[in-house]
Amino acid sequence: MEYLIQIVAGLVTGNATGTAAKGVSLGTVGNSIAGIVGGLAGGQLIPDMIGNGIGDAVVNGGIGGIVVTAIAGLVKNMMAK
Repeated sequence: MEYLIQIVAGLVTGNATGTAAKGVSLGTVGNSIAGIVGGLAGGQLIPDMIGNGIGDAVVNGGIGGIVVTAIAGLVKNMMAK
């Protein structure tokens, strides 16, 4: 069940990041994919980095979605130049 929560949190925050920061937007599908990947990655990695006591799947998945979407958008923009 945590994986589903992480996927949804990443999906929502990935699209929110693309909407809020037009410079890193990958389009709806790209933002969604990056958010899902980030949500799963963040959900798994963040508790290991900051301790398992702070392991909220929504927060960790959301943070991962934001970070991966922003990084993917920046990389896309840098490669387009």
